[in-house]
Amino acid sequence: MLAYFDCFSGISGDMTLGALLDLGVPLKWLKEQLHRVPLADFDIIVSPVQRHGIHAASVQVDILDSKTSRNYSDIRSLIENSPLSESVRSTSLAIFNRLAEAEARIHHCPVDQVHFHEVGGVDAIVDIVGAALGLDYLGIKKIVASPVPLGKGFIACSHGNLPLPAPATLGILEGVPVYGADIPYELVTPTGAAIIRSLAQWFAPMPEMVIARIGYGAGQRDLEDRPNLLRIILAAEPESAADLDGKLQEDQITIVETCIDDMNPELFGYLMERLFEDGALDVYWIPVYMKKNRPGTMLQVLCKDDSRDRLIGRVLAETTTTGVRYYRSQRRLLWRDQLKIKTTYGVIPVKRIEDPLGNIRLVPEYEVCRQIALEQNIALRLVYETVAREAALSHDEGQ
Repeated sequence: MLAYFDCFSGISGDMTLGALLDLGVPLKWLKEQLHRVPLADFDIIVSPVQRHGIHAASVQVDILDSKTSRNYSDIRSLIENSPLSESVRSTSLAIFNRLAEAEARIHHCPVDQVHFHEVGGVDAIVDIVGAALGLDYLGIKKIVASPVPLGKGFIACSHGNLPLPAPATLGILEGVPVYGADIPYELVTPTGAAIIRSLAQWFAPMPEMVIARIGYGAGQRDLEDRPNLLRIILAAEPESAADLDGKLQEDQITIVETCIDDMNPELFGYLMERLFEDGALDVYWIPVYMKKNRPGTMLQVLCKDDSRDRLIGRVLAETTTTGVRYYRSQRRLLWRDQLKIKTTYGVIPVKRIEDPLGNIRLVPEYEVCRQIALEQNIALRLVYETVAREAALSHDEGQ
């Protein structure tokens, strides 16, 4: 199932929760799940409202204990030790981690020590874990979002008056298409920014899809020039799409590249190692011919947006190039996860990869097999063949 987040008036945690509840997530079930975290001393109040004549769900988190203070380490431990499903825990932690990293950069403090003053502790936990629960309940596997509008002006917080968009919000939205809206209010909260930045595979106009349901979550303020709503459109993708049955993941990456014709070739191997340490997804050396017909090498680095600047700095520092190019690219990936399989060499991880037709491949992890081959002084090829055969047998028996 696909969800399109239409953020024409921005996004916040309560707007996200309201839209998911409007799509059919049961409020009683949501409260029960959140109490299992365990999270007490709160209540979720949902009210029907109208914004410019459009019916929507307005969510207010009523905090009964406003004195409890939690930092990111406390919240992470709370979620990691909860009985919620692995997918809900991992989604919640990914959102909170992005939020904590942005706050840590602004306040120059360790991530684990970030206190959630602006995003409200229990309120943030309810919004973020509640969003993860709602997505899981509705079976949403892919999320696409519209470009995000940003308001202007200032907002009062515990540190004083901050400019809008709030610094944390801007930091989280690095690499996301945004545009200025001439509205003197906060349209995107840090929590809302972290939710959409962590969940959306890409940001674009509405894709081709078959609409199934529509949910509206209301913001607290009534805006003059537009309905203050987050619209989530739940849809099934057409069967003609390459992403059959949701077997493909789609996301955006950044490609950093430059051409080099005057560097000692012995340095390339060292550079590749450092680039992977800095967060590169892959690194290529491509033979090219440059000006004056000189042979050279194109360096191409695939990465996520959050490691782009670090990798660019590495290339400029470690090579003889005087500049780099970078641009965004979309990619489609086969669904994959990791299994632990009992083999002749013990219990080891293998990748499980599924194609659009439902065929499954189990692929041994190179570093694991390499370590086994070195420790037992046997051929790497033999380790690969043994692990692949025993993994396939174990998976067939499991079915």
